[in-house]
Amino acid sequence: MAKTNHLTLVDDQFGPQAAAYVASAVHAAGEDLAALHALAAGRQPARALDLGCGGGHAAFAMAPSSGLVVAYDLSAKMLAAVEAEAGRRGITNLSTERGTAERLPFSDETFDFVASRFSAHHWNDLDAGLAEARRVTRRGGMAVFMDVCSPGTPLLDTFLQTIELMRDPSHVRNYSRDEWVAAVTRAGFAAGRLTRRRLRLEFAPWIARIRTPAVHAEAIRSLQDMAPDEARHHFEFEDDGSFTLDTMTLEATVP
Repeated sequence: MAKTNHLTLVDDQFGPQAAAYVASAVHAAGEDLAALHALAAGRQPARALDLGCGGGHAAFAMAPSSGLVVAYDLSAKMLAAVEAEAGRRGITNLSTERGTAERLPFSDETFDFVASRFSAHHWNDLDAGLAEARRVTRRGGMAVFMDVCSPGTPLLDTFLQTIELMRDPSHVRNYSRDEWVAAVTRAGFAAGRLTRRRLRLEFAPWIARIRTPAVHAEAIRSLQDMAPDEARHHFEFEDDGSFTLDTMTLEATVP
């Protein structure tokens, strides 16, 4: 089997599925996006950054209230799909840039507003990515981090990380809310309001979106069947494999 590093693995996983992430109902809508839209509208940033943009939905939510939005991602194919969708939507104040979260190609205090949605659980180094996010956010600016969260308890955490990795081998880690607050604070942000939400995932689209091999999908279903009651209750397993996860939106500012 050919060897590959993690960055190549992420690109290989998501690049070919760029159109699926642009069209994904889970990614294209949600209370978190509506909240992000409202936060950006309140701030009216001159420059905003969608860090790890994926299908670009955070960038699209910020665009109406921003002078310029930069959609930033590791995958060139994902960025091309975001540009195409922005054109279809008539969004003219969006540009794209390619790179890793841990080393941003922007000067200090470039952005008034930074958002990252469903991206950080793929970063090699959460602390390094957050430190870079802090570096490029101006004093008085805001950052908003949105992601799936670990429930925190070891039993539920182990189950979540296992099924995430079996679905997508580029997965690194879902962090608990307490871990998020601590990491954002270490990076130099002032952690603010944290909003808890639950996200239901339909099993078939969830595995199709990332091209999960059939043997891995079967293993995930097997784990669900064998899971203890604590996991069954928390993740709300359904007969077809669909389930529900914890998510959070964490608002932070630069003092």
